[in-house]
Amino acid sequence: MASKSTIIYTKTDEAPALATYSLLPIIQAFTRGTGVDVEMRDISLAGRIIANFPENLTEAQRIPDYLSQLGELVLAPEANIIKLPNISASIPQLKAAIKELQEHGYNVPDYPEAPSNDEEKAIQARYAKVLGSAVNPVLREGNSDRRAPLSVKAYAKKHPHRMAAWSVNSKAHVSYMTDGDFYGSEQSVTVPAATTVRIEYVNGANEVTVLKEKTALLAGEVIDTSVMNVRKLREFYAEQIEDAKSQGVLFSLHLKATMMKISDPVMFGHAVSVFYKDVFDKHGALLAELGVNVNNGLGDLYAKIQTLPEDKRAEIEADIMAVYKTRPELAMVDSDKGITNLHVPNDIIIDASMPVVVRDGGKMWGPDGQLHDCKAVIPDRCYATMYGEIVDDCRKNGAFDPSTIGSVPNVGLMAQKAEEYGSHDKTFIAPGDGVIRVVDADGSVLMSQKVETGDIFRMCQTKDAPIRDWVKLAVRRAKATGAPAVFWLDSNRAHDAQIIAKVNEYLKDLDTDGVEIKIMPPVEAMRFTLGRFRAGQDTISVTGNVLRDYLTDLFPIIELGTSSKMLSIVPLLNGGGLFETGAGGSAPKHVQQFQKEGYLRWDSLGEFLALTASLEHLAQTFGNPKAQVLADTLDQAIGKFLENQKSPARKVGQIDNRGSHFYLALYWAEALASQDADAEMKARFAGVAQALAEKEELINAELIAAQGSPVDIGGYYQPDDEKTTRAMRPSGTLNAIINAM
Repeated sequence: MASKSTIIYTKTDEAPALATYSLLPIIQAFTRGTGVDVEMRDISLAGRIIANFPENLTEAQRIPDYLSQLGELVLAPEANIIKLPNISASIPQLKAAIKELQEHGYNVPDYPEAPSNDEEKAIQARYAKVLGSAVNPVLREGNSDRRAPLSVKAYAKKHPHRMAAWSVNSKAHVSYMTDGDFYGSEQSVTVPAATTVRIEYVNGANEVTVLKEKTALLAGEVIDTSVMNVRKLREFYAEQIEDAKSQGVLFSLHLKATMMKISDPVMFGHAVSVFYKDVFDKHGALLAELGVNVNNGLGDLYAKIQTLPEDKRAEIEADIMAVYKTRPELAMVDSDKGITNLHVPNDIIIDASMPVVVRDGGKMWGPDGQLHDCKAVIPDRCYATMYGEIVDDCRKNGAFDPSTIGSVPNVGLMAQKAEEYGSHDKTFIAPGDGVIRVVDADGSVLMSQKVETGDIFRMCQTKDAPIRDWVKLAVRRAKATGAPAVFWLDSNRAHDAQIIAKVNEYLKDLDTDGVEIKIMPPVEAMRFTLGRFRAGQDTISVTGNVLRDYLTDLFPIIELGTSSKMLSIVPLLNGGGLFETGAGGSAPKHVQQFQKEGYLRWDSLGEFLALTASLEHLAQTFGNPKAQVLADTLDQAIGKFLENQKSPARKVGQIDNRGSHFYLALYWAEALASQDADAEMKARFAGVAQALAEKEELINAELIAAQGSPVDIGGYYQPDDEKTTRAMRPSGTLNAIINAM
């Protein structure tokens, strides 16, 4: 599938995918003839859909299942993959992608939200492989090492981004459940020997329904179960809505309805139906008949009622507007268009939305297009409390100063699908009152949870080998940096208690002399970290999978202005390397701007950093000196790129993503022409550097000329290659130099 000299560069979605059309030809030109091959594999949402339905398509339309291929590759020592951000698709996004593919002539089936026969159930099951965080669990056969590169951190301190002021009188706060949530119900066990377990529901009449027949477990594996009581969840939502109204703050919901593709969409749906209770009380039967799915947000309701007679549609819309007179104002995603916090579940992704609350002084956008203090509603205590701590810290101590704060790198437990809460096949909606239990191969009940109709049950598993590797990686990073390593683990939480026991055991096997290791619950860990952070000191956060996701957006957005500038290395368990390029939370807005005015704000710095690490890995693992020269000179080029402020700006007429790629190419060629480690490369790139420098003014003029007008790229989820290449490589002068290399 891939040789020792191959780097796999992934084609993903949205703004990162657009940037690839411009950047990848430059990378392939620079690596040509060096023993390094850079190949692309399509793991975009559209690509994953196409790969799952080959029998529906023509030969020309079919593509291999590249995600499965890469899932095999990450188990091999030669794996070297650069993974750009991809869409963790919600159902509305999946349906939009299907519609676009159908318009492009692909005969893929509609997504059946409520399958009525075996054929539709089979189609829904195949689409389940595409929904949510479908890519990351397959590729992450290692734990995560995420940090701000020194050059990027230095630049951020020298050129600090804007942070809004905090008031000691701010009403901003985080609200969470105190009973009935996942945290309160969690049970956890470590299995002593390899076994299998089944998950079954038992009703009041002691009738058993098997929910999942068999899950294989390895010796030492941690499994846990928890339940969200939806009756108490709905009571909680109702209380928080009233409290937001009485305090005069915006009501804002923060969930992870993309990665947690079963649990959080359901929690989102309950928020929608509670907030708009009057509408559902009055029109519930009709809305059910129309197939409105509250888990897809208010936007789904608006879409479905378009089929109604004009007078009935107008009545329902008027009733929706009447709700706003009695409820608190909602946080807005787009106040100009009336898009609320409850319109679409993928608009309120907690790891992207909560850092912005911190950055904006505890405020979110209101219906009037102005910023207002907000109530951030995060139902589950597993993660809500640490967000509450940082909000309280800011109210007390003020905004963070990016020019003086320290750094919070992360070592994250994620290998072999560790802690994949809610995004797997072990999350269920309780069919009735009763119990859901986990039973092993011998018939012993390992865990049992009481449930009420509609409750959300989930089981997750964390293998022992990834935990051992995670502890080792944490100690290694602490030794390398001298910073304390803090395990964010709560002994009062059942799952964490099992992990703490393993951490303490595995630390005994490691050399920890001179290393400061702490184990703290999230609130205390946040408090300790923020104290050092404000003092300009670094602290390594060592976390499970979900907190890894949350913290590696939170701290980079505060430190650097964006999480896309993080270096994310995944040392794979079998010796390969996966190099991730930051987060894509802003990617949709960048695409919309590009389509509207031909200006792409996406910053490819994450791709530059990942490529450097990938080349270094290839050089050191397989002894390729030219790859090391490429890595060293690329690192120099990035330093010059940052110092000369060649990242994309914000507006038409300024440098955009394509211009930033030109300057990376110029500085990289200059660095290669100046180095003395490889004479052949020095001679080859002297002419390239000269040509790029001589044509700098002309190339910039051609790139700027391409801005300012609408751009047709032939699709959002499946852009047309020819149209997008033209749009993303508009400088004939630059193209001629790159193509001739």
